[in-house]
Amino acid sequence: MTPAPAIVSSSALYVGEVVHQRSRTFAHRLRYRLWMVLADLDELDGLQSRLRLLGRGRVGLISLRPSDHGDRSDRPLRGQVEAHLAEAGIDIAGGPIRLLTMPRILGYGFNPISVFFCHTPDGALAALLYEVTNTFHERHSYLVAVPQAADGAAPGLIRQTAEKRFFVSPFMDRDLTYDFTVRPPGEAVSVVVAVRRGDTPILTASFVGQRRPLTDGQLLRAFLTHPLLTWKVTWGIHWEAAKMMLKGARYRHRGPRPTQLVTLGHDRS
Repeated sequence: MTPAPAIVSSSALYVGEVVHQRSRTFAHRLRYRLWMVLADLDELDGLQSRLRLLGRGRVGLISLRPSDHGDRSDRPLRGQVEAHLAEAGIDIAGGPIRLLTMPRILGYGFNPISVFFCHTPDGALAALLYEVTNTFHERHSYLVAVPQAADGAAPGLIRQTAEKRFFVSPFMDRDLTYDFTVRPPGEAVSVVVAVRRGDTPILTASFVGQRRPLTDGQLLRAFLTHPLLTWKVTWGIHWEAAKMMLKGARYRHRGPRPTQLVTLGHDRS
């Protein structure tokens, strides 16, 4: 009997750690283990049919729901991302869109930041969409085009910038700048967000992860070695906030939400 062909997937797990380092007003550092799923939006239905542990619903050991992202509606997530790209004059011509995010764990999900990697059909990375969610469940995104190399070579580190338009941390002002430095998913992935006021660094947050195949065995291993992942992230945010208040952090007023859904940034490479 001829063996079945191996399933080739762009989707994967990335297991690593998050580090936050605050360097202005007062020093504060946190570091913890974390894992994320890279899901090709065109593969998602097939993945969830094939994998017993990657469910679709709100309740389950591990679940990934497109309606947890974008405008949280039942509108196709791919269409929402493509609409944002079109408004910015970016055409990926139906190419792959891959989402790096944390899934729901035991029905609960929270992602401070998720990243959409938007590719053209030939695999070239055309844009990154950073989806930021605060603890008030408000959301704003930052979209930045990726310039194409003249020789067609794949990008190494991608460096991008956007003005901060959205209330996230209660201890940080809004009139700041984000500098993104991203290594696109391969054998490893990294997303670094540096926050500054002018030329003065305020905070650096990073995730660095190593690729693992997206299988039931690896999902179970990640669940067992990082128990209650999303629950711990939310608890950790509040715990670290309490410690920062003891160090003298001053609470900032939230202010009005931005009127637009997406802020455009620019390349800084």
